[in-house]
Amino acid sequence: MKKHSDPRPGGYDVDDLLGLGSQSVRKNYYPELQERVEELEAERNRYKWLFENALHGIFQGDLKGGFLALNPAMASLCGYVSPEDLRKRVRRLREQLFYTIGEFDGLRQEMLDFGRVIARETRLRRADGEPVDVAITLLRRPDLGAEVVEAFVLDITDRVDARKRLEQLNTELEQRVDERTQALKAANEGLRHQIAEREKVEQELVIAVEAAKEANRSKDKYLAAASHDLLQPLNAARLLVSTLQDSRLPDKDAHMVERVHRALESTEDLLADLLDISKLDQQAMKPDLVYVDVGELVTALGEEFEPVARDAGIGFRVRSRAATVHTDPRMLSRILRNLLSNAFRYTDAGRVLLAMRPRRSSLTIEIWDTGIGIAEDKLQDIFAEFHQLSPHNASGKRGVGLGLAIVERMARVLASPVDVRSVPGKGSRFTLTLPLVDWDVGLSSRAVEPAVAAVTDSLQDALVVVIDNEPDILASMRALLERWGCRVVCGTGADSVLRSGVGFDRVPDAILADFHLDDGRTGCEAIYALRRHFHADIPAAIVTADRSDQSRRLFQTQYLPVLNKPVKPNRLRALLTSLLSSPVAAE
Repeated sequence: MKKHSDPRPGGYDVDDLLGLGSQSVRKNYYPELQERVEELEAERNRYKWLFENALHGIFQGDLKGGFLALNPAMASLCGYVSPEDLRKRVRRLREQLFYTIGEFDGLRQEMLDFGRVIARETRLRRADGEPVDVAITLLRRPDLGAEVVEAFVLDITDRVDARKRLEQLNTELEQRVDERTQALKAANEGLRHQIAEREKVEQELVIAVEAAKEANRSKDKYLAAASHDLLQPLNAARLLVSTLQDSRLPDKDAHMVERVHRALESTEDLLADLLDISKLDQQAMKPDLVYVDVGELVTALGEEFEPVARDAGIGFRVRSRAATVHTDPRMLSRILRNLLSNAFRYTDAGRVLLAMRPRRSSLTIEIWDTGIGIAEDKLQDIFAEFHQLSPHNASGKRGVGLGLAIVERMARVLASPVDVRSVPGKGSRFTLTLPLVDWDVGLSSRAVEPAVAAVTDSLQDALVVVIDNEPDILASMRALLERWGCRVVCGTGADSVLRSGVGFDRVPDAILADFHLDDGRTGCEAIYALRRHFHADIPAAIVTADRSDQSRRLFQTQYLPVLNKPVKPNRLRALLTSLLSSPVAAE
């Protein structure tokens, strides 16, 4: 290429970069050529303007030397004040422009092999010696020299910085993921340890629950056995005391007998309450739901408590009506009996009312008293075990605090809620609500009459067989029944009664048999044996300390009434009178 008249450093100028030589100007004496030259000049000026004002760096250089031409953007990119400054100070592209010689050598080899390099990232050295990240595109110009190239350079500092930040973020994210993974692994290890510990605790809990259940079963068995063994002598003592009460004794002795009677009665009630509360807590007491005439049940309770009211000098009224409910009569009687006992216990003077009141679809049984009353903050405490109000009725017997606890639990079993309203110093009202089946609006309001008299006369000369394996109970029963005018034949079983051969000038009028006899035999078997022997359906009842639901259901299936020990004389007399009113049917 011919040198220009105004040579520049390196021997090339922009005319050479654009492919124009000075010799073309000398031919301006040809008109057509002149026009073409002008067009080329204009085109050259346009390319020159683009070259000078381009935003990206553009240069022409020799890979073995330095720059041949470059634009201002290239100088600015490398931190120089002008293209001339850059071209003067950078004489060797390999050592002075490229930041890493190895990268330059790689680009040079690729250029020689393929003739061009398209968009490769590298780093150039700035004027201050710091690197600048660029994307460079090289095009080989063998027409201008063996290793002459034209290059387009794009500053990618922002892109590289963004990529570095992204890589840093990725690294930090990976680190956080690793940390979270390690934390998760540690948490999983801890969770596995907790699960193992929980499984161990659950296994221990299962073992403890089974042990507790076994302890409860053992407790129930112990209570049942202990209660039977305790109630037997108490029963004998009660019957003997009742016999003494019916005897003519000096006032001092009669008073002592009465105190013994009350002590025995309190002991019996405590044992019965303990057994019932244990069965209720173990959910072992199941209701036998039947249709019950509540009017008759309330009337019977009124007759039962009339002597209590009379002895305490307290007015007692009963308002009953015909009404039918579907419930367990035994539990219902126990609830009302406990509520009435509490009413009399905490009433020194005044009156007690037992009333039935119909509602739309239910029947309420209310017990009113004019006793000491209950404070508002104590209304719920009274249903807790062994909770007693104070002061006690000095003339009545002291309770043990289980009566209302039994009421609350039995009422819950029967789905019959109990409500209480009370005013301290004025009295209380307990209300039991029962779902109503049918009721008669005919109301009978009356004071309770004394219990039916002449019961003793109805027992005169009655032939009664008593079977029990406890000699003391046999002696006590004989003494009490003979005082009532009965003829009594006692024995420890059916064979024992028949071997005695005493008093059997006719078929017995009634049989009273203990359930658990010697040698694993039962009172039911003894009753059937005597009925077969006499060829008659002799009225009979079971007298037992066994209060289990299983035994009670057995007695129901055998149509045998049952009286629980310890026997209260008035209930025994009522039962015996009921049996004697049933005619003996021959088989």
